[in-house]
Amino acid sequence: MLPEEFQQKLAELQIGLSTTQLAQFNRYYELLIEWNQKINLTAITEKKAVYLKHFYDSISVIAAKDWQLPHTLCDVGSGAGFPSIPLKIIFPEIEITIVDSLNKRIQFLTHLVDELDLENVHLFHDRAEDFAQNKLYRASFDLVTARAVARLNVLSELCLPLVKKGGYFYALKAAKSQTELIEAKTAIALLGGKFLADQQFVLPYLNEKRQLIIIKKTKETPKKYPRKAGIPNKRPLV
Repeated sequence: MLPEEFQQKLAELQIGLSTTQLAQFNRYYELLIEWNQKINLTAITEKKAVYLKHFYDSISVIAAKDWQLPHTLCDVGSGAGFPSIPLKIIFPEIEITIVDSLNKRIQFLTHLVDELDLENVHLFHDRAEDFAQNKLYRASFDLVTARAVARLNVLSELCLPLVKKGGYFYALKAAKSQTELIEAKTAIALLGGKFLADQQFVLPYLNEKRQLIIIKKTKETPKKYPRKAGIPNKRPLV
């Protein structure tokens, strides 16, 4: 997907890009490749692939059923800034918080945010388990996203405590896994969530499947969750 094709596909989602936004995405790509030579940010480096598999894929969440533009968004384990930074470029009014356990990635994101002149982006070098127990941030976000490889029951324990009651958790997955969803339903309910939808998307040009799992926060998460760092992954809720 070339930048021109990227612009065209976003237009099909009713998103128009300004000259400034196009320049921001181009600079994002340049910095991603430049920093990727020093730290491992992505295995995807070809320009067409970055625009499709990182930028477009991140923004495609707006096609979700009942999508509403959030005021506050927290991206857990954001890595190189996906999906939150592409969404921030498209919707500059969103207040973004990014939490990542690797300080080198936070250093990249700090430089990126400065270079792209993005406002109201807050970056935290922290474990998700610890961050979600911080009273300043717990249950305070309209939308929490995770584009991670962890299983859904693990992601739910890390992310749902951060969602405010009435807010949403979006888990972005590369492929459909019905078993994983069934496995996580008990954990989702325990953590105060309600499963709403399992939406399937197909990336243009490649015909690659994507999965967006949408969970609504209907009750407060019990205070003991998330458990101490490392435990959710070692002993997932079932």
